Amino acid sequence: MVIAVMDLEWTAWEGSHARNWSGPDEEREIIQIGVLKLENNADLTQLDSFDVMVKPRINPELSDYIIDFTGITQARLDGEGIRFSDALKRLVAFLGNDTKIVYSWGTDFKVIRENCQLNDCSFPLDEALFSNARELLSRTVDSALADVYSSGLPKALGFPPPGTAHQGIDDCYCIAETFRIFRKQGKF
Repeated sequence: MVIAVMDLEWTAWEGSHARNWSGPDEEREIIQIGVLKLENNADLTQLDSFDVMVKPRINPELSDYIIDFTGITQARLDGEGIRFSDALKRLVAFLGNDTKIVYSWGTDFKVIRENCQLNDCSFPLDEALFSNARELLSRTVDSALADVYSSGLPKALGFPPPGTAHQGIDDCYCIAETFRIFRKQGKF
């Protein structure tokens, strides 16, 4: 069985999280999709990876806040970014029929659904495919994980950070390593 770990980055501004993106023109437009496919074996062996930059349609210029938070630059987004609809097609193809569950550190699939509405396209995935890893692990393994960002997992669990905090694919590696730690302990 194949499982996937997904992490998204989306547009944000100073205070937008606290306001729940309710300010004028504040939308959670996806700017990066990261996914790892893992074999559901003892080692959670990595099978493949997916890392795509997405150009936001409503707010094409990144805020200084999100640039500082993620390290994603406007130049990188302009150079590598593709339209959301194309990124969504690639994501669906990448997940394929062999992926049986997609874990994210929260409910990232809801942000995908929001972006489908913002970009006038249908949500092509089954919501039953998605699971909140933060909720699962904080409920069954370690309640302290409920308040940790995925990029904070290395510090919380004592493993070296695999890359840059708040980069979609690197945060996927953090979640995957967390799963491996708990798998070795017989807790996941």
